[in-house]
This record gives sequence, structure tokens and C-alpha cells, in this order.
Amino acid sequence: MPYRQRNVRCFSPSGLHRMAYTEWGEADNPRVLVCVHGLTRNGRDFDFLAREMAPYYRVVCPDVVGRGQSAWLKDPAGYVLPQYAADMVTLIARLDVTAVHWVGTSMGGIIGMALASMDNTPITRLVLNDVGPVITAEGVLRIAQYVGADPTWATRDEGLAYTKFVSAPFGPLSEEQWRALAEHTIRQRADGRWGFVYDPRIAEPFKASLSDEDIDLWPIYERIACPTLVVRGADSDLLTRDTWRQMGERGPRAQLAEVPGVGHAPMFQTAEQVAIVRDFLLAA
Repeated sequence: MPYRQRNVRCFSPSGLHRMAYTEWGEADNPRVLVCVHGLTRNGRDFDFLAREMAPYYRVVCPDVVGRGQSAWLKDPAGYVLPQYAADMVTLIARLDVTAVHWVGTSMGGIIGMALASMDNTPITRLVLNDVGPVITAEGVLRIAQYVGADPTWATRDEGLAYTKFVSAPFGPLSEEQWRALAEHTIRQRADGRWGFVYDPRIAEPFKASLSDEDIDLWPIYERIACPTLVVRGADSDLLTRDTWRQMGERGPRAQLAEVPGVGHAPMFQTAEQVAIVRDFLLAA
């Protein structure tokens, strides 16, 4: 299925920057699904999900600033939630719709929670993928071990092997699926070596906020009023089963789904995982 690569200009205190996004489905479909990726990933993670959902939606998968095909910020202090949320509001304005459905993995789910909790939110149906209102210190510290390290490799295959290593919690994926995920995550640089496709400075605000305490976002979650689904990797170290269960009882009283054999986070690379999202969204 064909897709379209587009860009939108967004504002930050240091000036304008370009945010890239991939768009699937009919361009005039008023039903829009926005899919937002995790901390070091990019919008092409959703290629499989987007192809499956394109018959029903105009599916829009942005590269959050500093990742993928998007520009890098002049000031790394801008790699924070308020900037990401503002950029998504700009994107939705560009799409010329008043309402969207949202799928957010990890960081993309936090952005979705923040927007969905606001008055006059454009989000009318929300999928949170392996993230919730309590983010464990254990999970954050694991991510901090590799984010911003900016390793390089002599060959693409070495980069693929490293990607498999740091992304092992994604679960059992085929060689073809791993290559598809790595294709847009690593690229060859001017010196001939291969490296990740994100600004390593995204780690600066992230690491500056590190703590031995879990992050508590319950006040945000409890303001969400739209129908919500929470998908959890059964082996996740970022979203505990206790928090996941509480999400079904508090705030929007989310529907709950769990993916066996996966940690942080399910990548919607199989028909079974896609069906969890599709059935919830199309029940609207």
C-alpha cells in the first residue's frame, strides 16, 4: 500500500523546526488515527499497523522532533513533553480535523495522555501501549543505559545485531520483522559507519530528570474522559501489572489487554496484536 512522506513546521523557543510524518490511507478520509512512537524510535515502527488500519483511517505516523526524518532542535532543552505535545497540536491543525484517535507507544502514550487530559482535547479514543500513570524507576534506568550513547558500527548487520540486543523486550520477532524495524532506525553516516537515526542529545533532559523514585502521572490520567485501551507487554518493566489493573478502575476506566511473551513494548507486528487495537478503535 502506498504511503506519503510529508512535513510540517513547528515552533520552539529556539525557532522553527521541521517535523516529518508518514501518512497512509485516503488523504481525504475524515477519520484520522495518529500513531506516536517511543523515546528513541520513529514513526516507521507503525508501518505494519498503518497498512492494516489504512482501509478505515487516514493514518498519520510522525517522527517526534529529533528522531527519524525530523529536524534536530538547536537547543536540546526542548526535548521535553511540552514541546512534543505542542508539535502534535500543530500537526493535527495541519491535518485539518477536529478529532483524532491516538495510539501511543511509551513516550507516545505519555504525549497522548497529556493531550487527552486537557479541556477541548482533539483525542476522542486513546490506546496506550505499555505505558501508564506510574513509570517505574527500574524501566527508566534500563532505558537510560543506552539512550544517548550514540554507538556506531562498521556494517549494517552490526547495527541490526545491536538493535536486536537493546530492543529484545519487543519479544519474538522474525528476521524480516527485525530488519523492517531496523531499516528506519539506523543509517549510514558521512564517514561510512552506521548509527542510530536520532539526536543523541534527546538524552540530556531525560537523564537530568532521573530519580530512584517512580514517576507518578495519576493526576493526568484521572482527567482523561475518552474511551481508553491499555495494552501491556506481560513481561514489561515499565508498566507493572498492578498499575495496569488500576488503570481499569480509575480515570477513564480503561479496557485492558496483555500480550504474552513481550516486555516493553508490543510493536504491533502481528495480526493478533493489530487485532487488539483495531477491534477497540472500530468499536467507536
